[in-house]
Amino acid sequence: MTKTCLVVDDSRAVRRVVRRILEDLSFTVSEAENGQVALEVCSSAMPDAILLDWNMPLSDGPSFLKALRSRPDGSTPKVIFCTSQSELDNITRAIDYGANEYIMKPFDSDLIKEKLCEVGLITTN
Repeated sequence: MTKTCLVVDDSRAVRRVVRRILEDLSFTVSEAENGQVALEVCSSAMPDAILLDWNMPLSDGPSFLKALRSRPDGSTPKVIFCTSQSELDNITRAIDYGANEYIMKPFDSDLIKEKLCEVGLITTN
């Protein structure tokens, strides 16, 4: 069965690049430009994975993640923060809020593949 991933980032360019990487890994991809839209997407179909930006308008990554994890089905997706927020405090907060992994921008397909492997969504050959 095909895995699904929601890419949440306010940058259309970042979403496009990440979509291409994920589709190459056989994921079905949906997109959201902020946490508010992402919650709506999750309400209609909870994805297997969420790649989440930190800084976004309306609803940022941490706010989205807290709202997601408080839902009855909110523990299902593996959440990987993809952000330029490198401070140890922010990484710790992301994990406390329920993130499974953390990727620093800029990233490449190998790093995304590695993190998806670490959270158990793909296997490497």
